[in-house]
Amino acid sequence: MASNNNKDKCNVPHLRFPEFSEEWEICKVSELLDFYSTNSLSWEQLEYGTKAMMNLHYGLIHVGLPTMVDLTRDNLPNIKEDNMPKNFELCKEGDVAFADASEDTNEVAKPIEFFDLAGKNIVCGLHTIHGRDNKNKTVIGFKGYAFSSSAFHNQIRRIAQGTKIYSISTKNFSECFIGIPSKVEQTKIATLLRLIDERIATQNKIIEDLKKLKSAIIEKEYTHKTKSNSHIGDFIEQTSKRNKNRAIQNVLSVSNRQGFIQQSEQFENRSVASDDTSSYKIVKKNNFAFNPARINVGSIARLTTFDRGIVSPMYICFRTKDTLFPEYLDYYFETKQFFTEIQKRLEGSVRQCLSFEGLCNIPLCIPTIEVQQQVGKQLSTLVQEIKLEIDFLELLQRQKKFLLHQMFI
Repeated sequence: MASNNNKDKCNVPHLRFPEFSEEWEICKVSELLDFYSTNSLSWEQLEYGTKAMMNLHYGLIHVGLPTMVDLTRDNLPNIKEDNMPKNFELCKEGDVAFADASEDTNEVAKPIEFFDLAGKNIVCGLHTIHGRDNKNKTVIGFKGYAFSSSAFHNQIRRIAQGTKIYSISTKNFSECFIGIPSKVEQTKIATLLRLIDERIATQNKIIEDLKKLKSAIIEKEYTHKTKSNSHIGDFIEQTSKRNKNRAIQNVLSVSNRQGFIQQSEQFENRSVASDDTSSYKIVKKNNFAFNPARINVGSIARLTTFDRGIVSPMYICFRTKDTLFPEYLDYYFETKQFFTEIQKRLEGSVRQCLSFEGLCNIPLCIPTIEVQQQVGKQLSTLVQEIKLEIDFLELLQRQKKFLLHQMFI
């Protein structure tokens, strides 16, 4: 890779392969792509199976598909036989499709390009724009990344219309501009970014497999210990010490995904804490807290990231007794058994809650403290490995984002 140091050439990216120096062609999208009609089939008119016709729904572009779609690997829903559209254009390898609407301006016109159709028939559906390079200006694989670049998407932000839902029309979209280098340079750019995408896909699979392993170990460890005369209440005690002198300013919340986090982080850099935190409850390291009204979605956690903090008076806080290793109980809260037991004990009609007494009544049989520590150590090691793999995934995603910003105009 080399930076662009040639001040006389404007139509070149900031970063490119060193063997290329010529300027890129700048053309309107309408000069590159021909557009085809799409259908408006809803999810109710689609199904997964082995039918003859596949359908690309814009929701899949937003949440399910990579930039380069390979139907030997990526799965799409089929159109139910009685909903088959009458007029449609089958997608071809190298065709691009864009989601024309989103709640996020960063996601409007998010593209995919068909890399390998695997001999399958597919049409573009609801809220998509279907384009094809009939002029043969691009190689297969380049367009998906070019339309994902920062340079192109900056134009989309300016033309996206709406308040809660942002959208673009094919007409406005076709008036945007795109930069196109030689086909040799296109191929090198597309190959590099596709290799990064493949590594990202592999990394996602590594993380998914490690999470499955963690879940399997947890279920194996705890399932055979569900029938017992002992209960969680035998091994925990409630804590209700208040922040009376307001000495602790670290206001925390319990997230169903991240556990304990600072309240400003959960509520997008704003605090919803009361100005008077003297009634807030103090939580120390390895203590637990849960939101009675949200425990059914997983809002229960052990404090590990801070030595201490305070939580809203609505939270129920507790700690384990000497006979129960905190990590051992922590992983029990991830079991299917615990979720099932919670459902049995929820109280209330409009907002269902779990009381401390309800938590205490959940059956739990524990092994010796030595075995508890061994299980906790094994799972904590696995959790740390998952975190490292997630951190590496984020680095790959940042690398791709950087290249999409620097390698296109």
